[in-house]
Amino acid sequence: MTNHKTGPVKLRADILQISVSDVQRRSFLRRSAALAGALGVGSIGNLLLGTRAAHAADYKALVCVFLHGGNDGLNTIVPTDAAGYNQYAGVRGGLAIPKSELVPMVGTAYGLHPSLAALAPAWNAGRLAPVLNVGPLHEPLTKAQFRAALPNSAAVPDNLFSHSDQQVLWEAAGADALERTGWGGRASQLLATVNPVISVAGNTRFGQSERQTPLVLPPPGAVFGAYGLQPDEMQWPVYAARKAAIDALYAPSQELALGDAYTLMQRDAFAISQRLGAVVKTLPGESGSAAAIDSAFAALYSGGAFATGIAAQLYQVAKLVNANATVQGSRQIFFAQLDGFDTHANQVVTGSPTEGEHARLLKQLGDALAAFHAAMKNLGLGDAVTAFTQSDFGRTLLPNNSLGTDHAWGNHHLVLGGAVKGGATYGIGPELVLGGTDDVGVEAWERQGRCIPTSSVDQYAATLLGWFGVSEMQLDTVLPNLKNFGTRRQLGFL
Repeated sequence: MTNHKTGPVKLRADILQISVSDVQRRSFLRRSAALAGALGVGSIGNLLLGTRAAHAADYKALVCVFLHGGNDGLNTIVPTDAAGYNQYAGVRGGLAIPKSELVPMVGTAYGLHPSLAALAPAWNAGRLAPVLNVGPLHEPLTKAQFRAALPNSAAVPDNLFSHSDQQVLWEAAGADALERTGWGGRASQLLATVNPVISVAGNTRFGQSERQTPLVLPPPGAVFGAYGLQPDEMQWPVYAARKAAIDALYAPSQELALGDAYTLMQRDAFAISQRLGAVVKTLPGESGSAAAIDSAFAALYSGGAFATGIAAQLYQVAKLVNANATVQGSRQIFFAQLDGFDTHANQVVTGSPTEGEHARLLKQLGDALAAFHAAMKNLGLGDAVTAFTQSDFGRTLLPNNSLGTDHAWGNHHLVLGGAVKGGATYGIGPELVLGGTDDVGVEAWERQGRCIPTSSVDQYAATLLGWFGVSEMQLDTVLPNLKNFGTRRQLGFL
């Protein structure tokens, strides 16, 4: 057997041509061990398939879109009032987005990067919320407190400005870079959702819990599960016989409890692939696809291929939301990602701040999110699904010498969905002054505009999870640092 971490599992024909009498049960179990891992089934007790109710009337889904590398939030959401824009442009120089080209967010003192123009209808409909200056925090932190903190102080998050560590802190919602579970996974475990967090972007800390790993799905069009054991292949007697033989191998109880746990995982792995395989594989226009979804993604799918990876991922999520009766459960958390945001150089084209690598990435994000939101509205599920961004960290206000920006801390994010309280920004925007009250730097060489967050990942996550159905008491379990923020536990955008 070949184990493809994020792709289909290919079982060789010579392995599959068996019956119960052909091999010893334990030998087969050892040889098929990779299937459960490839299907993302790490939970023993949670995936008791067929024992839970199907889609409930109060269905809700959260969709995390992680912008890997550290998105430049300061060029994503830009102040438009005279004082704020002058501060921003005065430091950003050639990287500053011309005010006339920003997408207006009427009713606020901010505008969106022009590459996010596809999200303008969502803003105008009150379905988009910018959340300002969010980042990992153990507790509220002023510049004076940050500067006075002793080395390894609990008040300061671990290893600031490090990609890998800050990704963990965002996905885990904490200040400890050694945290092994994610806030999505902890919430899923606490609510005893039928499925763990479903990732369409490989494995992720965000979906990890003490007893679950994320369920990792391949892209649209891929086979999910074992070749030769797909539901549409059961019409062939030889395939049906092989499936029956495998089921018989996993049916008897084992001599050890660990063996029983293992066979349960294997049964669940096969059951999940049988249940979701057809949904995962469907492409736009194929039998079984939904016109409501296909029409929303039409501009991003041509010639049998999606225009971008994030479009394919969100199309996959849209299908799973639509097929929630098959996916099962009234609550589901999804994870997607877009890479490439570590824009140390060539963030913009010389003389054209609205062109360049960052603009290209934001257009991919905006177009895919807009298509996904349109699909949810077409399905009548707009109010039931909330998408939101995360990223390693923000970027420095001060550009570097390579037409790029460097690693910083606080960042701006976007929340999209029918339940969003649009028409306003949330959180507190930073002072855009080098060496100012929100910049960690004091000495001239360190005054680069690395903004101390004014809202924490915990508060951001608590707002999303509160809407999702996690109670106030449960929030303290999922987000242990939330208690440090007093009565300002949620940010109000849902």
